[in-house]
Amino acid sequence: MRTFVHGAAVWDVACPRRPSRVAGVTMAGFRVRDLNALRMVPHPAVTLLLDFGTGSPVLDHAAGRRERGSIVAGPGLGSGGAVWARGENVECLQVRLSPVIARAVLGASPADLGGAAVPLGDLWGRETSRIREQLGDASSWEDRFALADALLARLHEAGPPVDPEVAWAWKRIVGGRGLVRVDGLAAEVGWSRKRLWSRFRSQLGLPPKRAAKLVRFDHVAHRLVAGEGASKVAMEGGYADQSHLHRDVVAFAGVTPASVADEPFLAVDDIAWPSRG
Repeated sequence: MRTFVHGAAVWDVACPRRPSRVAGVTMAGFRVRDLNALRMVPHPAVTLLLDFGTGSPVLDHAAGRRERGSIVAGPGLGSGGAVWARGENVECLQVRLSPVIARAVLGASPADLGGAAVPLGDLWGRETSRIREQLGDASSWEDRFALADALLARLHEAGPPVDPEVAWAWKRIVGGRGLVRVDGLAAEVGWSRKRLWSRFRSQLGLPPKRAAKLVRFDHVAHRLVAGEGASKVAMEGGYADQSHLHRDVVAFAGVTPASVADEPFLAVDDIAWPSRG
């Protein structure tokens, strides 16, 4: 377990020693004594937050909605800086699911989440309280990762896969860091544009163009966090100019490119998700 310090925030962060048995699953464990108003920056994964501590994480939405405890959120949660996390004595395991496998693991399409966070119990029922108890009883983070991975593998094996054409289109978008000709994806898989757009959105939770923009934003945001200049990031990230980058970052993160580099949600990634590329 490593310690992440960002301003007044002090988090203990644990990472699994071995990769998940399910491709498209990554995990990290967090212990935070005082989680104070953490801005949720949109990410192109489906996120599971498995809460098991004495405290409880809370998500506050700008619209006034609030979720507490274990939740699941579709790709892009927090667009515009509209969602904040907080809590005391928070212990949780965070899972990032590729949208390609999320439908099988959740038992529902990410599209059913409507771009929001919902209580995990709404999808998993009693399985949510069962895994919470098991995680709380576990004596180590490695045991917790193993418990969660076994559950995810079982659910993934039993759940419905997405269409191979949809999975391929997602792989192309991610592999190109969002810099792909989205209009050409349908021709490449031999489908009509309407069919691919409909299947992609219904199975992954967002349309291809939005997916590409989100993947591109995630990549450039981490480059900004790493200290790269906005002009260089804009040029190499496929933006028309620095103003275009500025607009996109504000639309997704709710802050300017200069400010996004100081967001703890992004800065902790080097510790929590060391395998990201």
